[in-house]
Amino acid sequence: MPTSSSTQPAIRLRGVTKSFGAGEGRVQALRSIDLDVSAGELLMLVGPSGCGKTTLISVVAGILDRDGGEMTLLGRDFSAMKNAERTRFRGQNIGFVFQAYNLIPALTAAQNAAVPLMILGEGRKAAEKKAEAMLDRLGFDARMKRSYPAQLSGGQQQRVAIARAMIHSPHLIVCDEPTAALDHDTGQKVLKLLREVALAEGRALMVVTHDARIFGFADRIARMDDGHIESIEAQAPKS
Repeated sequence: MPTSSSTQPAIRLRGVTKSFGAGEGRVQALRSIDLDVSAGELLMLVGPSGCGKTTLISVVAGILDRDGGEMTLLGRDFSAMKNAERTRFRGQNIGFVFQAYNLIPALTAAQNAAVPLMILGEGRKAAEKKAEAMLDRLGFDARMKRSYPAQLSGGQQQRVAIARAMIHSPHLIVCDEPTAALDHDTGQKVLKLLREVALAEGRALMVVTHDARIFGFADRIARMDDGHIESIEAQAPKS
């Protein structure tokens, strides 16, 4: 079971809605979503393509604004924050693993992973040293850490994106298909690391995935369809 030092959930959603487009072209992506995610919990979102999973985690991470409903993150009302405060809160508290990696082409793997620390004011050398240590945990050797994104495989780029999301010790980590480009063994290693981070340091993780091989790492699995959460199943996760 997930652990938490507080009864306040790390993520709390009530009646959250989101749509795209207007008129006859309007698409309702999220339909009155209610969800709590605790600190120390790894929640997986599963369901068919187009059911709203990526939209939901994008709303949670502040990348998209919701249309309606209530959302609190770490006890804070995200929508009540001014733009500068929201940007600062995201930078300090949220790590996002994009399915498309979104690495900076002109930076090496270690430099990409170090970006969140430098944004928060840490010196370049210290930030890169911490990034290299994180990449070590994800199986990178010295050459790979000095390589640019174009020189890395898709799976290697995905691991850099994961390192970047975790490097600044955020309270919330949100992942969109983090194992899509990884082989079985690497995917298992990555999820084990994500789970260790969540349990040891009281972070909340939301992971969108189609990869049934990693379901066993979840504390709960939320199944979505057509913008709804259809069911939430608790399970005994892998250690």
